Amino acid sequence: MSNHLLKTMRVVASAALIAASVLALPAAQAQPSGITRTDLQRHDLSIPGREVVQVRVDFAPGAAFGRHSHPGEEIVNVLEGTLEYEIEGKPPVTLKAGDVLFIPAGTVHAAKNVGSVTGSELATYIVEKGKPLLTLKK
Repeated sequence: MSNHLLKTMRVVASAALIAASVLALPAAQAQPSGITRTDLQRHDLSIPGREVVQVRVDFAPGAAFGRHSHPGEEIVNVLEGTLEYEIEGKPPVTLKAGDVLFIPAGTVHAAKNVGSVTGSELATYIVEKGKPLLTLKK
């Protein structure tokens, strides 16, 4: 290979690495340590301007996802472990595998794994299309 081609390849590779790290930064900031989110599906609904989004969220023991809200309803199905949910204006509720929870649109809430094993949930969101799925709260 010519020196010019090698230089070009290095520049392209460097630019790709920089772009990947910049694009990954917002996702890393929004995802707390010990939390893994796996997008499963996203589809338009028959209701104009609405979509359904399903994700699996895995919580390491002790991991917590702080106060946040969604631009639509959230339906939680705990798949494994023991998770505690704090919904603004209500006492905390602890759920185990098989339990479900409904969180109204725009309601501020938080979740954490209060068990000693990985906790997992299937979260289904019915949300306004084009809005951020999650808004962090203080």
